[in-house]
Amino acid sequence: MIEFKNISKQAPYKVFVNLYNRSLKSNQKNIEAICIASYSLNNNEVNARFVNLKFINNNEFIFFSNYNSPKSKDFTSHNKITALIYWNNINVQIRMKASIKKTTKDFNNAYFATRDFKKNALAISSNQSQVIKSYESVQKKYKRSLKNDDLSKCPDYWGGYSFIPFYFEFWEGHDSRLNKRETFELCDNHWKHGFLEP
Repeated sequence: MIEFKNISKQAPYKVFVNLYNRSLKSNQKNIEAICIASYSLNNNEVNARFVNLKFINNNEFIFFSNYNSPKSKDFTSHNKITALIYWNNINVQIRMKASIKKTTKDFNNAYFATRDFKKNALAISSNQSQVIKSYESVQKKYKRSLKNDDLSKCPDYWGGYSFIPFYFEFWEGHDSRLNKRETFELCDNHWKHGFLEP
């Protein structure tokens, strides 16, 4: 699930919360799964992956990652992303364009201290996305971390990312293919509301 904190009362956030609640009532699995697409200036590539969206704090969407990972390098080289959510139980897709940045060290430390120690052991022991010889080596590093590391202390190479959308598209699918596409685009601090052809 996604934790909402002082959620913005602006129009696109109201639509988001309404769709989230509908999806929650429909028993949507992996409701917190969000695809983040990034661009690497260094490699001239687009990359995408799913992460777990943990919080929406006012107008900020927050997830956590290893700061040495490929996606983190992408965010450093180009701080614009596209984020995508699909809740199949209600046939809704939410697309966002946003700027992304790291959360503060204090925020990371406070959140890390509340997490399950098994999750923290993995965060500490994993050199995310680095090539390894075998899956067994991952298991060994993880078990060593569980036994030896301070699992309440957040490492410097792990923390949150926050993105604030400047564009939303809410897509609602229909069997007739008369899909509803409602958009909100931030222009001069005001949300411009519109619709797109299916």
